[in-house]
Amino acid sequence: MITVSITVNGEKVSREVEDSTFLAYYLREALGLTGTHVGCDTTQCGCCVVIMDGMSVKSCTVLAGQADGATVTTIEGLAKDGQLHPLQRAFHECHALQCGFCTPGMIMAAVDLINTYPGTLTEDVVRHEMEGNLCRCTGYHNIVKAILKAADEIRPSRVRDMAE
Repeated sequence: MITVSITVNGEKVSREVEDSTFLAYYLREALGLTGTHVGCDTTQCGCCVVIMDGMSVKSCTVLAGQADGATVTTIEGLAKDGQLHPLQRAFHECHALQCGFCTPGMIMAAVDLINTYPGTLTEDVVRHEMEGNLCRCTGYHNIVKAILKAADEIRPSRVRDMAE
């Protein structure tokens, strides 16, 4: 057993877990933050993406012990003061989900994309950068549309709309 202490969604937490516990299960089982989904356990699908120390990671293959001392943001930590994050709002407004299983990972990966991509975000860039996040229900069109809509709100000078 090891003790893992991290800051999750702005709150410092510490739990004792098995050495082999992955971050996704630490978040879900030890902390009760079930918004982080696990779809494949092999980093193939992206359902488990969270932001750790400012970068998106697939939490199903990061050991909880590797996150000790880290700052982690999950889908539960995006909304502030009862207001949805621009990506959450855009996913809703653009109908960018169907079953919703992939949505938390999609949104968290998109947060990282919008915050870190150095160039102009276009439909092609978003499609390429989001390749590690799989959705079995949609054709991705509305997901891309939602990401560009939110990006336009978050960083308006560096987004080119899908219609252009």
